[in-house]
Amino acid sequence: MKTKKIGIIVLGLILPAAILLLWYYSTNFTSTPESILPRISTVGRKFREMIQTGQLQEDLGISLGRVLKGFVLAALFGILVGSIVGMSETAKRICLPTITAIRQIPIIAWVPLIILWCGIGEASKVVIIVMAAFFPIMVNTMSGMIETPKGYVEVAKLYKLSRLKTFTKVYLPHALPNILVGLKLGLGVSWMAVVAAELIASLSGIGYRMSNARSLMQSDTVIVCMLVIGVVGIIMDKLISIVFSLLTPWQKSNNK
Repeated sequence: MKTKKIGIIVLGLILPAAILLLWYYSTNFTSTPESILPRISTVGRKFREMIQTGQLQEDLGISLGRVLKGFVLAALFGILVGSIVGMSETAKRICLPTITAIRQIPIIAWVPLIILWCGIGEASKVVIIVMAAFFPIMVNTMSGMIETPKGYVEVAKLYKLSRLKTFTKVYLPHALPNILVGLKLGLGVSWMAVVAAELIASLSGIGYRMSNARSLMQSDTVIVCMLVIGVVGIIMDKLISIVFSLLTPWQKSNNK
């Protein structure tokens, strides 16, 4: 088992190693200008500089704070709406066509309108994150509720359980894996949305730092920010996967 895990890790490192080799070759043995693609050593120095000045930590803290606020609101609204639509056939018929239509509009298309409504302050960033994360959470929650076996619901009616108890005792346990998948997807989308929002209209955050560096032709700063965004996204995904595996241990047992 240990050898298998090592093999998986090695396979996963092949592509990153190839990219680094290509990067090294392009910047050291070709005429690629530094303004377009800086050397690996240059990016490393810029990373240390941003860490030492505290700039990177500050930008990252601002962006993560926005993600946390937007993701929590999206989770609350998404689970609430998804539960109502999934449990009620009437609510499903009323809401689903409109929700499906709105889902087809890319979040980037909402950004200009949200900026007009909310300005370029904190509110617009949070609203963009909420809109981006709401739909994957809502859809997965709704799917989990709809997939709850009808026999369980009938038994709940037979015992005359209240709507709230039916939700907590019947629907929620069965829909929990779907809800957790939606939350995981929503968190990833939240991180991408905040960077996109900061790139377009912001005066702070890691997305703003990238946009500012691009305008100043500081490609090393842009690449540092891109790498940090990717690493933070991976860490967030792994952490939330660990939390969810602890919340649904039976899922792990079923996969063995």
